[in-house]
Amino acid sequence: MSVTVAALYHFTRFADPAALQGPLLALCEAQGVRGTLLLAEEGINGTIAGPAEGVDAVLAHIRALPGCAALEVKFSAADTMPFHRTKVRLKREIVTMGEPLVDPTDPGTYVDPADWNALIADPGTVLIDTRNDYEVAVGTFDGAVDPETRSFREFPGWFRAHRDELLAGTKRVAMFCTGGIRCEKATAFLKAEGVPDVFHLKGGILKYLEEVPAEQSAWRGECFVFDERVAVGHGLAPGSHGLCRACRMPVSEADRASPLYEEGVSCPRCHDTRDAAARARYAERHRQAQLAEARGEAHVGRRFED
Repeated sequence: MSVTVAALYHFTRFADPAALQGPLLALCEAQGVRGTLLLAEEGINGTIAGPAEGVDAVLAHIRALPGCAALEVKFSAADTMPFHRTKVRLKREIVTMGEPLVDPTDPGTYVDPADWNALIADPGTVLIDTRNDYEVAVGTFDGAVDPETRSFREFPGWFRAHRDELLAGTKRVAMFCTGGIRCEKATAFLKAEGVPDVFHLKGGILKYLEEVPAEQSAWRGECFVFDERVAVGHGLAPGSHGLCRACRMPVSEADRASPLYEEGVSCPRCHDTRDAAARARYAERHRQAQLAEARGEAHVGRRFED
């Protein structure tokens, strides 16, 4: 049976996010919906998965929350449940940038996927990938600038340090991220920094891969996603990347062919950062996970969202 996956976010003002947490968690559990939802005073963010009718019930509940009637959702499907449990968490920010004066309800100009290729092909556009380094390594758009950040919190400092070279002779800035949420803040941040012409991909990479045919695509590689699918390609079909259970980073087919890769234990990225004792622990965890899988059970060591 196919599992419905729904990626969502919405910036609005919740006066008391804590009051929303319990009812939302209870509904998810009652409907057999798993995944993670984040609540903060600035809105809601997360990805959930489950039976179509259960996901629909949760989305209807969210749309009934204050200011969430216009919630947009990106749907995809998975052959198996990509999450092992349900979490509804309270956070200071639904996507952490660390710039409290930035107003995410005042972002840049949205660009539909159908119009994106023309924008980024214009020589007057500088294209910036706002995601982290390990995400960019899995795939990105042709010609995109990679900030080489390890977390989104580093993005403001990176932009301020490279502002002059980025904007030299540039008419406009275009930015993109996985589902659009980081760009809501990134474009709002650039506007607050005095950059007038700022654009971002509506619905993010996921919407682009869903709507733009592969033969017309400017995307190269796969798109990293934060669940057990690890990465998706055009049409949001599951990609070829796996996950290193030691460092939680994506591993390509080439990585898995490396002598430094051992399933459940290490990959080329983390092999030299783990000692023998750590690798032995990971090996035992992997063995227990395999035994649990053979019994048809989930093992805590397999949880992606941890």
